[in-house]
Amino acid sequence: MLQSATLTFLTGLRANNSRPWFDAQRPAYAAAKADFLALVTDVLTDVQAADPAVAQSNLQPQKCVFRINRDVRFSADKSPYKSNFGAWFNAGGKGAPTAGYYLNLEPGGSFVAGGLYMPDAPALAAIRQEIDYDLPAFERLLAGPEFCRHFNGLSADHTLKRPPKGYDAANPALPYLRLKSFTAAHPLTDADVLAPDLRPRLAAACRGLQPLIEFLNRGLD
Repeated sequence: MLQSATLTFLTGLRANNSRPWFDAQRPAYAAAKADFLALVTDVLTDVQAADPAVAQSNLQPQKCVFRINRDVRFSADKSPYKSNFGAWFNAGGKGAPTAGYYLNLEPGGSFVAGGLYMPDAPALAAIRQEIDYDLPAFERLLAGPEFCRHFNGLSADHTLKRPPKGYDAANPALPYLRLKSFTAAHPLTDADVLAPDLRPRLAAACRGLQPLIEFLNRGLD
């Protein structure tokens, strides 16, 4: 069960995002990091149980967690630290360009999500081809009861205004072919992430995502 002190640390970091504050809070950071890693370890176990491709990758929990330090080289925001903890679970690990599962822990902004965010042009073309080739299967997985229990369809945040090159405007798959990302997210309140049933809730959400992840990765093969 996640500790409230972890959210308290992240709340303080968001309000005091500086190296002096962070250095003074090293013990609190270490405790929060260990708390999140324990959750990640549980989530990885449950993802491996639901997704054979992830299970075969022999991922280590530490390798799934993103660093808290921000890369500020090309950003106008020079805050040195992220104000969230994040973890990514996918076949091949973080360096592999495969679809996967994402857990974001952030006061007031936690969520569990999955899919593939802004793939490069060849990967995007391959996924569109797979959707066009097997639209009925894609629509069935999006209508699956476990997916619909946790997710309200795919995000439309990144969508082309016109059909992608090579596809007709009358194509029945066009609503999906116009997407530039293929992701679904389920928000979690602070009360949700501190609740005793967080682990089974996350496990159920990941099971709902698994058919989508499998479909996207099949298109990338």
